[in-house]
Amino acid sequence: MQIGLVGLGKMGGNMRERLRNAGHEVIGYDTNPELSDVDNLVELADRLEAPRAVWVMVPAGRVTQSVIDQLGGILKPGDTVIDGGNSRWTDDEKHAEELGKRGIGFVDAGVSGGVWGLQNGYALMVGGDKEHVERLKPIFDALKPEGPYGYVHAGRVGAGHFAKMVHNGIEYAMMQAYAEGWELLEKVDSVDNVREVFRSWQEGTVIRSWLLDLAVNALDEDEHLNKLRGYAEDSGEGRWTVEAAIDNAVPLPAITASLFARFASRQDDSPQMKMIAALRNQFGGHAVESAKKD
Repeated sequence: MQIGLVGLGKMGGNMRERLRNAGHEVIGYDTNPELSDVDNLVELADRLEAPRAVWVMVPAGRVTQSVIDQLGGILKPGDTVIDGGNSRWTDDEKHAEELGKRGIGFVDAGVSGGVWGLQNGYALMVGGDKEHVERLKPIFDALKPEGPYGYVHAGRVGAGHFAKMVHNGIEYAMMQAYAEGWELLEKVDSVDNVREVFRSWQEGTVIRSWLLDLAVNALDEDEHLNKLRGYAEDSGEGRWTVEAAIDNAVPLPAITASLFARFASRQDDSPQMKMIAALRNQFGGHAVESAKKD
């Protein structure tokens, strides 16, 4: 299948490679000409055969809006736009309505997998009309992990990004639990091999997970995380999860507390946030801040 891909950063670039490895033709555009296959969005559209599909993989908010506005003026009825960034689900409804007036389909895709997606595949949570989603199934099948899981048509437009938002909220809480346990182990005098305690949990325990594996990776690189500052950003999706919980009267104490813990990290050099920062760097390549030298 042929597809256009806008945004060739850490995830978009790897997605292009994974799709090409699966035999699909990908025409990529990025503002960095060294990464781009074409010079502009008009050329990208011209290189695609109708009905065209263009996957947008750029930062959420104004950047995504700008790209979708441009594509709305370039693409034709019958074409489809896929937003695979971390957009808010309410933006999806707006984009679908705007493009729908021009006869252009819209699909939202929550994408998880970070910098490991090229190798392991990407978990995909998709929202949109069945006719648009089914046409793109070969692309989703190429991006997803091998096996029966890792892809879901979650519902109508907005459902994909809503599901990914909740996924990220759960991720916040899981990382916070590992971070709190790690800090407590580091604090007591009786445990003198915290890294190996974490490693021992990787098999046979009920808390084993990929995040635990990544925590061990981080501790192998920096056993006591002394090189990191205890500061962790939030992508925005944790906030949206808590806001959605308030709107729907659903109690989320663990996820809410983990979000507030990240806010606290910006006030002090938090040991727990060293682990959160290390995990975010391990799975997503997110930037970390180095510890200040005396």
